[in-house]
Amino acid sequence: MAHTGRSRSVGGTASPTAALSAEGVSIWLDDLSRERILSGGLEALIGERNVVGITTNPTIFATALSAGDSYDEQVAALARAGASAEEAAFEITTEDVRRAADILRPIHDATGGLDGWVSIEVSASSAHDTGATIAEARRLVAALRRPNVFVKIPATIAGLAAITASIASGISINVTLIFGLDRYRAVIDAYLTGLEQAHEAGIDLGSIRSVASFFVSRVDTEVDKRLEATGSPDALHLKGTVGVANARLAYEIFEQQFATKRAQRLIELGANPQRPLWASTGVKDPALPDTRYVVDLVAPGVVNTMPEKTLHATFDHGVIRGNTIAGTYEASRGVLAAIEALGISYDEVTLTLENEGVDKFAASGEQLVANLAGALEAARVDGSRDSP
Repeated sequence: MAHTGRSRSVGGTASPTAALSAEGVSIWLDDLSRERILSGGLEALIGERNVVGITTNPTIFATALSAGDSYDEQVAALARAGASAEEAAFEITTEDVRRAADILRPIHDATGGLDGWVSIEVSASSAHDTGATIAEARRLVAALRRPNVFVKIPATIAGLAAITASIASGISINVTLIFGLDRYRAVIDAYLTGLEQAHEAGIDLGSIRSVASFFVSRVDTEVDKRLEATGSPDALHLKGTVGVANARLAYEIFEQQFATKRAQRLIELGANPQRPLWASTGVKDPALPDTRYVVDLVAPGVVNTMPEKTLHATFDHGVIRGNTIAGTYEASRGVLAAIEALGISYDEVTLTLENEGVDKFAASGEQLVANLAGALEAARVDGSRDSP
């Protein structure tokens, strides 16, 4: 698989991030800010850490807006224009994504659209409203006007229909907040259905891309809490194992579903497989190795989007052992069966995580708007003082 992030050497050998890329894993950065763009920090990570894409979410933007002064000039201009806090949030976040997409455009072009993507999410407050999600996806595409931007849509029940409709209209989608295997199957079906409808509408299938963001560490966090409550030696032995097992079984589904006659027919018509993307790959349990969700989930054709801390840890001391998913499916099924045998409901865990994920992103979006309301008001006050 072609990547254009330059392969840096460490002590005369390929760096771990270069080795990861060579195994067919696309390294994306799970972070974006105006400061990172203006400082050249993003270009440095592309050149030195093999980064070939970016993901964002409402929490990332809320954090970026609360630090430093790199947004002050745009906030002041928006205040002068009389923008509301909601309008300002849209303008600022789309500006960051547009700039990042331009930086990554050469990678996008060089890889034929495989990499070089930047993702921006629809409002989590619309996650259970199909129509609102579709409308916001179209609004984002119209505002951004870049070929290498993914619109992120949560994999809720309402989101599935929005994914199909968006794909059918030619919009490239990053499906986010996937925790369970059954829901992942439904996500693939929604993608394939959208492609079938796009083909019927005469849209070039090769122009449509998608990734399916399957969350990893949050699964361990939720399951481990329940294992600790159980407290038996068998339960404690399973701590930190479920997230990786779950993701490995998702990769098995990816292999199976895109080998079907239905998927192969679409691929023959020019469609692209929907790539699995490992999200939530920052290790939250200090007892686990800090590169766990990178080195144990290596396989061709996947994306791993990493917080900067995880990216640097991988570059510094990640041990890339080749494909670490092949041959693990039976053992992974055993892990999921073991937690069920302990009375921990897999379905309950994944539904809880989906609901929490939507709620957390919605809260972050509200915080972003609240922070901007204060910043706009402060800018207006400063502007009135500066007026003659």
